[in-house]
Amino acid sequence: MSRNISNLSGRVGLKDNLFKKISENVLKGSPKDIKEIAKEYNLGVSTIHGAESFYEFLRPAHREKKAFVCNGSACMCAGTQEKLEKTLKAKLGNDKVGKMFCLGHCYENNAFHYEGENYAGKDIEKIDQIIKGEKITQDKFFAKSYATTSFLMDDKLSTISQVKDLLDKFLKTEKNLIIKSLSDSNLSGRGGAGFPTGLKWDACSKVPSNKKYVICNADEGDSGAFSDRYLLEDQPLKVLFGMMICGYVIGSDEGVLYIRGEYPKSIEALNGSINELKKAKLLGKNILGTNFSFDLNICIGQGAYICGEETALIASIEGRRAEVDVRPPYPVTEGLYKKPTVVNNVETLAAASGILINGAEKFAAIGNKKSAGTKLVCLDSFFKRPGVYEIDMGTPMKKIFNEIGGGYKEPVKAFQIGGPLGGVVPLSEIDNLNLDFQEFSAKGFMLGHASVVSIPKSFPMVEYIHHLFEFSAEESCGKCFPGRLGSYRGKEMFDQVLKKTAKIPLKLLNDLLVTMQKGCLCTLCGAIPTPVGNILKYFMDEIKSDTVS
Repeated sequence: MSRNISNLSGRVGLKDNLFKKISENVLKGSPKDIKEIAKEYNLGVSTIHGAESFYEFLRPAHREKKAFVCNGSACMCAGTQEKLEKTLKAKLGNDKVGKMFCLGHCYENNAFHYEGENYAGKDIEKIDQIIKGEKITQDKFFAKSYATTSFLMDDKLSTISQVKDLLDKFLKTEKNLIIKSLSDSNLSGRGGAGFPTGLKWDACSKVPSNKKYVICNADEGDSGAFSDRYLLEDQPLKVLFGMMICGYVIGSDEGVLYIRGEYPKSIEALNGSINELKKAKLLGKNILGTNFSFDLNICIGQGAYICGEETALIASIEGRRAEVDVRPPYPVTEGLYKKPTVVNNVETLAAASGILINGAEKFAAIGNKKSAGTKLVCLDSFFKRPGVYEIDMGTPMKKIFNEIGGGYKEPVKAFQIGGPLGGVVPLSEIDNLNLDFQEFSAKGFMLGHASVVSIPKSFPMVEYIHHLFEFSAEESCGKCFPGRLGSYRGKEMFDQVLKKTAKIPLKLLNDLLVTMQKGCLCTLCGAIPTPVGNILKYFMDEIKSDTVS
């Protein structure tokens, strides 16, 4: 069935993709009868309704709200949100305030979304001005490169003129040499899976097809990570150039950026850059007089964390429910509309651009073969110097936290690194870790986006586990039983603990974690056992009184 939907949706194409049509139909406020959309795409009404009802932002209950309080892990640990929620409800009414997962303001907290814009930090003190529609001055995240060579934060691709010069150079370069450069650099995907980028582009380039696609996955909404926001808002041309060169290499004439709806400023920045590129005729037909034609589209996510998983993202664009697909086949051979597709995340595409500009040998010389180059690391508000930093792979974590981050504003006991699916690293282990994907994995953690959420000493670990299960229960795509049911069973187990009506049955909990780890289709619910297991291993003394054998 999903194959038929993909093919039928693909007949209309990317510019008028079904997901965009469904989203706009709901958000305009005077929606068409979905029978009309179903007829236009030759699909069943149930297919359209199933997709429409999947997304949080498209549900009637969500659209009735005016403001949303961030309930991401960083804001939760900072303890700012309860007071913030009360203030907003007092101003707008109890029924007008909802919740939204991670707005990317982990460096200042107090984050909330109001009428299409994000606010944080001291912005709540100007809530009356905000309600009146007045523009206010907002603090920007701090960003700095500590890298030997900057690939992500330099200014070598910050103007349209620079894009033109580089395109002129690389559109005259043999495709195999570009792939070789990426392969020699040892660049691996920055979204968590760590697949070699050169190998992915090479594999897709060799698949015969009359149509191929490039997708930028900008829907990865890990709490603690605002590196995508930095790149999309401050270095958009690096990301777009990476997509354009990927299109040239694999033989694609069309790309799409799937961006979180929670990042309105990122959407605005990218729209602006794409329009500038089109105005300069660097997008469209026969770019710079060559045979290369390429265009870019934007899809705005509608509140589903699972769309950070590449097959769910592809399903979303096609207008299907954003459920994870079984692999193989992999997207490089059968992706969007069942055509060969490269899916890279924001930082991977920006890094590819940086490598082509600065040279593969410089990137490969940093870190090691499996964890090469530089990485953006995000430090949250518990650090004395919160911000996003470009750092050499292999750098000791204690140096990052104590020297670059300046140490902590208050006592912390652990860090969740790599988002809600990343491991929970106790403070005592930080001295034993370097910024290295394999090293983190070997010790039972996950580096992922390198987002850091600090867990203060005062925050109960039982509550943190409950938060993780609650998150996975809410965000599961629902396709597999271990993910859909396992998350809810874990949440229910810790609901009882927090209400003091029961203790944690450790044997049952461990069985549940094994089932989820081995049985889930994707790493959303399948990776939750990692942080939960870390807490059980390192913080059993704290939660022992709440458990039974």
